[in-house]
Amino acid sequence: MAVRSAKQPLYDQLVDILSEKIENEYSVGDMLPSERELSERYGLSRTTVRLALQELERLGMVVRQHGRGTFVSDRSAKTTNLMQSYSFTEHMRSLGRDPVTTILEFSELDADKNLSAHMNVHLGERLYKLKRLRSADGMPMMVESTYLPARKFLTLKRSMLDKKPLYDIIEIDFRERISVAEEEFFASIARSADAHLLDISEGSPVLDLMRTTYNVHNEIVEYTLSVARADQFKYKVLHHRPA
Repeated sequence: MAVRSAKQPLYDQLVDILSEKIENEYSVGDMLPSERELSERYGLSRTTVRLALQELERLGMVVRQHGRGTFVSDRSAKTTNLMQSYSFTEHMRSLGRDPVTTILEFSELDADKNLSAHMNVHLGERLYKLKRLRSADGMPMMVESTYLPARKFLTLKRSMLDKKPLYDIIEIDFRERISVAEEEFFASIARSADAHLLDISEGSPVLDLMRTTYNVHNEIVEYTLSVARADQFKYKVLHHRPA
């Protein structure tokens, strides 16, 4: 198939061609031809091909895995609805997926100015930091950095986190009944360290999330910053018009 038009950019034409193939010929998980193969097949420069693949990735149609290739992404209902992601583990199980949490770090630190402001704690107050990689069906989905006020979880140990979900520990082990969890997010691009953990290319589209969890006394018991793969999450809002 020729890729030539005076009006439409070449990379945009390739996006159209590959989009059609993804919709009608490829299946989820299929690997697309390499940049070199696409360049030779359509008579385009590697730069033009790379731009087209980046656009397909931005549209959520493909996933580019460093050192492996470009694969057709799963845009089915199995993508995670952010409005229901209060518990990653529970939500993944409800979708029939196998969730796995890998603890990357468990440490203590003093609250800096930023954490003090976001968590409504004193500057220098002791906090626990928990960094986790959340996966489903063997696919890395999200990197989370969670901060907890140490004074509320004095006997918290890493071994506890290996055995049960964090919210079970908060509510059952430490009797901090959760009332509200606020979450906001914005589009971003993957930085090197996060891209490596999520098995995506540096600069790939991601969602940065910030969650603040309150107990029944309106005290903050959790503050989490997350980086999520944009191809695996969706956002749904229902607007109700007053009668």
